[in-house]
Parts: sequence; structure tokens; C-alpha cells
Amino acid sequence: MTTAIAFRQVSRHYGTVRAVDAVDLEIAEGEFFAMLGPSGSGKTTCLRLIAGFERPTAGEVEIFDKPSGAVPPYRRPVNTVFQDYALFPHLNVRDNVAYGLMIAGVARAERHRAAEEALSMVALPGYAARKPAALSGGQRQRVALARALVNKPKVLLLDEPLGALDLKLREQMQVELKSLQRQLGITFVFVTHDQSEALSMADRVAVFNEGQIQQIGCPQDIYDRPNTPFVADFVGSSNVLPPEMVERLTGKRASASLRPEALRLQADGYAAQVIEKAFLGAVTRLTLDIDGQKLAMLLPKGEEVPEKAATVHIGWDEDALHLMEQRDA
Repeated sequence: MTTAIAFRQVSRHYGTVRAVDAVDLEIAEGEFFAMLGPSGSGKTTCLRLIAGFERPTAGEVEIFDKPSGAVPPYRRPVNTVFQDYALFPHLNVRDNVAYGLMIAGVARAERHRAAEEALSMVALPGYAARKPAALSGGQRQRVALARALVNKPKVLLLDEPLGALDLKLREQMQVELKSLQRQLGITFVFVTHDQSEALSMADRVAVFNEGQIQQIGCPQDIYDRPNTPFVADFVGSSNVLPPEMVERLTGKRASASLRPEALRLQADGYAAQVIEKAFLGAVTRLTLDIDGQKLAMLLPKGEEVPEKAATVHIGWDEDALHLMEQRDA
């Protein structure tokens, strides 16, 4: 399989700040790849290194097996969709989409035809004559996407493009983006701090923290088998059990991840006290105390909800307790 993007021991430092620290990474051609992490974790800097907006302090970024260090941004086979869309307010939608082709010297009729095709691709036929101010947030996001796609990049970089949308529209666009990526077959590199976006769309996810990659894997592996306490806590809510408690439960000394949905009430389980309860619609979230350790538990709708301060007994399947590496950086 062809490698579209490769990081070879790439670092990017700003003085004493290690924004990206010795990152190794390969992204396959045609893959939907997510870079997930909190603000300041290094994911956006990695995206900018691919685009050519930043240069590595050390290491090499390869694009389709070619070193990119000497290649300026406008000569790289990549385009970027930004969170703020960066549309020109004085241009109509057609001219916004065709702007890159105009700069490249493409004839007016040809670039307008290409813009119309790109707008159809993102479900905006008939919007060419409108100005950005007349569009909704979701429509402006689609225009920005069409503007990036009209240049036929081999790699599309998406820098938190759904961050400005409301929840319902964001979920709709997640489905549409994944469908579009499958239709086009090009490489998507998607940066987000939202774990639900990464898990729902990506073929693989890289979880970043403090300039380093903590784990790379398919969404299910990242969720079910986190490598570190940071990954367990950041990618979905998890109960991170300390080594002392895990040793009492299993005889092995290591931190462990135990997802709240894996817990269940049972007659002969571990005794726990209900500290708090919160109704969340489809589930009720219980906060429990077991031997001084707080655990979260999700109780499905329809099950009897115990009262606050009640003593309950809980259990879980043996394979639900996932042992993790000791490191957390």
C-alpha cells in the first residue's frame, strides 16, 4: 500500500517548547486519518508541517515518498480546509471555489465549470451566485470544502472544520464527510479535539499529548484497549484504576481502564456506595465509591435506579478490565 504521508522522527520546537517531539507516523493513500488531542498537544502543528506552513526543527516529512522540506506549500499535492472557512466575503460562491484555479491561470470558463462540479459534489448546486454572508454555517463549510477539492489534491487536510457548527449539523457533516472521502478515494487528514468525531469517521486515529503520539490504531482498538491512562481518559470517559486497586483485584500491579458501560449491578459483586446519580436520557450515570475509589457507571434506561447513599454490588466481565502501560506522557 502506498504511503501518502510519513513523519520520520519529526520535531518542531519554539524555543524551549516542544510542540512536536520526535514523531514517527505513516498515513496510507486513501485513508481517513484523524489526529486527536487536546489544545496544545501538537496535532495542528503536524497538520501545518504537512501543508508546508511550518518547517521541522528536526526530522523529515515525506509526501508520497518524497522529502518535502524544500517544497513550498503551493507546490505540495495537498489542500487545507480551515475551521474559520476563510472565504472572501466580496466574492460569490463560484468565485470563492474557483479562486485557486484563477491564481493558477486556468481560463474563466474552465474554472467556473470546475467550480460548479465541486459545488455539486458537496451538495450545493444552484448556490454559485450567492455571497458567503447569505449562507448558513454548514453551507459555508461546504463551500470551503469545495474550494479545497476543486484543485484535485491528493491529500486533503482538515483543521477542525466542524468546530463552529452546532451539534446536530456537526453530526450530519460527519456522515457527509466520511461518505465524500469514500466517494473520492483521496487521503483525508482530520485534526480534532472531539473524540466522537475521530471515532465516528476515521479509519485510524493518532492520539496526541504534549507533542507526542500516545497511541495509533483503529477507533475500536483506541477505545477498547488504550495504551495509557491519558488515552483511556481522553478517548471517551473511562474509569482509570490505580495500580494498588488493580493489584487487589487481579494480582497484577498496573493501571487499568474500565469503561463505565462495562459495569453492571449484580447480587454477588463488589460492594459500592452510590455518591451521585444523573439522568442522561438513554442512561443514568452513577458515581460510586468502592474502597475509596470513585467509579462511574452507566445504567441503561429501564433498569431500577438505586437511591443516593445506597449500597449496591457491581461486577464486570474479566476482559473489560484493560491493563495499561505505566507511562503517561
